[in-house]
Amino acid sequence: MSKKITIAIDGFSSTGKSTLAKQLAKEIGYVYVDTGAMYRAVTFFAMQNGFVDNTKFDKESLINSLSHVNLKFVYNPDLGFGEMYLNDVNVEKEIRTIEVSNFVSKIAEVSQVRAKLVEQQKEMGKGKGIVMDGRDIGTVVFPDAELKIFMTASPEVRAKRRFDELKEKGQNVTFDEVLKNVQERDYIDTHREDSPLVKAIDAIEIDNSNLSREEQFQKVLQLAKITSKSL
Repeated sequence: MSKKITIAIDGFSSTGKSTLAKQLAKEIGYVYVDTGAMYRAVTFFAMQNGFVDNTKFDKESLINSLSHVNLKFVYNPDLGFGEMYLNDVNVEKEIRTIEVSNFVSKIAEVSQVRAKLVEQQKEMGKGKGIVMDGRDIGTVVFPDAELKIFMTASPEVRAKRRFDELKEKGQNVTFDEVLKNVQERDYIDTHREDSPLVKAIDAIEIDNSNLSREEQFQKVLQLAKITSKSL
């Protein structure tokens, strides 16, 4: 890598954005930021405090409590990436459940939540040399990013990947439940008023429905090297 750049990876849920971004950042020596973990942590905070459940969403109480939400990534050398801490407590495991997944898109719709997290994300990327994944990185957080990737795959393929991942972690879920979650998140993410999920005009789209992780990784790694050298 010749010159440090900003790499923005956006896309639909369960397309493997985080896995790819972690692997890429480690390979090229960049900082990795999982913005999805930040929204999941706020969602977990809302669930802990009874602001959201299957029957209600107390948006105002969440907004009024945002000053009490402190997020940070703490690097874990054994894992090779930073884990999510909410108010100084490691919540990396807790935020990856299907329960959190069921509410995270709803929480991410709240403009005040997005404003708080986008501000932090922009600060993290000021020095470049960063790989950040999410839903609006190339359109809102880093519209001037030198390399933008937009990842997609069919809902059924993404649901199968997510289902296998959750079962491996010992969670009691059905494929239909996971597929419904994927489809609902797609709808909310692409239809919200504030920063909807859209492909940036200058983003390179990768449909990984039929790509292995290694094939996808090599493809993006080459794009990163070419982009860096061209500057």
